[in-house]
Amino acid sequence: MPSSMTGLGRGVAQSGDLTAETEIRSLNSRFLDISFRFPRDITVNEFELREEIKKYVSRGKLTVNIKLQFNEAELLENLLDGKALKSTIELLKKIKRDAGIDEKLSLDNLLSLQNFFFKEQEIDTENGLTVIKESLVNALQDLKSMRDKEGAALEKDISARLKIILELVGKIEAVNKSSVKEYFSKLVERAEQLTNELKDNEMRLNSELALLVEKYDVTEECVRLKSHINLFRDTLKSEGEIGRKLNFISQEMNREANTINSKAISTDILHTGILIKEELEKIREQIQNIE
Repeated sequence: MPSSMTGLGRGVAQSGDLTAETEIRSLNSRFLDISFRFPRDITVNEFELREEIKKYVSRGKLTVNIKLQFNEAELLENLLDGKALKSTIELLKKIKRDAGIDEKLSLDNLLSLQNFFFKEQEIDTENGLTVIKESLVNALQDLKSMRDKEGAALEKDISARLKIILELVGKIEAVNKSSVKEYFSKLVERAEQLTNELKDNEMRLNSELALLVEKYDVTEECVRLKSHINLFRDTLKSEGEIGRKLNFISQEMNREANTINSKAISTDILHTGILIKEELEKIREQIQNIE
């Protein structure tokens, strides 16, 4: 089953006072292209996060945004150094006494020296990475679900267009038989008008005309085009990374359609060939989005 390369996934995980939120946006790309936005503290873990992503995604341009939040109550308790706070208050009181300032100590005065009693926020590396990975996996699973749904819709649309192409090929095959015979008859008729020695050269003339007409017979192209369509359908039902293979098969299908149009001696065949190319172009646009 095909999977789309576009999608959006979100995941959340929590442990203790730490909450990790991950959002992944995916767009089309020939290869796997991952860009991260996360706190500097987890930059050293980027390789591990990339390897985790590769378990779920093989192609696409991914933007991974990871945010970390701490429980405010627990954060305040963990970051506030009580002893340092008391020492800072005593320091401010001493400064006021020495400077002869009678104003009462205010919160603004205290916060102006907050670096003295607030610890620098740190992430527990082991626990933090576990929570981040969990939120990442949740986001990847959400992304995969969305990409699979989009892929199912793409498969349905492409299958309908393949059915139309097969019907058009059948129409060309039916018209091709009569048009080749008609073309051969016209060539013979024209030759009769141009030569007075037809009877003496009838066998050779018919042989040459038959070779000429064969150049305009599109039977082989129709057979190959139908074979490519069957391969395309089988590939569409297969698992794994199928986008590149589908793209290659569509190029072969388009090549056969071009040959049919170039050999067409009937306006019906020519017009039908154009319709086939229109459907193939729509399919080509769709498969650019398949992983």
